Amino acid sequence: MSLTVTPKAARQIEKALAQRGGGFGLRIAVKTSGCSGYAYALEFAEAPAPDDHQFQSEGVKLLVDARSLPMVDGTQLDWVREGLNEGFKFHNPNATANCGCGESFAV
Repeated sequence: MSLTVTPKAARQIEKALAQRGGGFGLRIAVKTSGCSGYAYALEFAEAPAPDDHQFQSEGVKLLVDARSLPMVDGTQLDWVREGLNEGFKFHNPNATANCGCGESFAV
């Protein structure tokens, strides 16, 4: 089981944690939503939850709950700029389809 971030994504996570005054790391979860079935949910965590799996990549800590882990195993989180927009982009090898708007995926 693994979850990684690119150096660009790590810098953005570190920057956001510093701006908010700290925190344990970034929690990545999957929720039922969107036209393809699932959507990613990101939040900063003060501490791991009892069912969280912990990963470290590029110096940042990542948390994933046990239910979401099979759907995001092997995913790489990147920070991309596309035109005037910038944000996190998920490279998920488990996704079998993605919504046209990029907000949801299927496994």
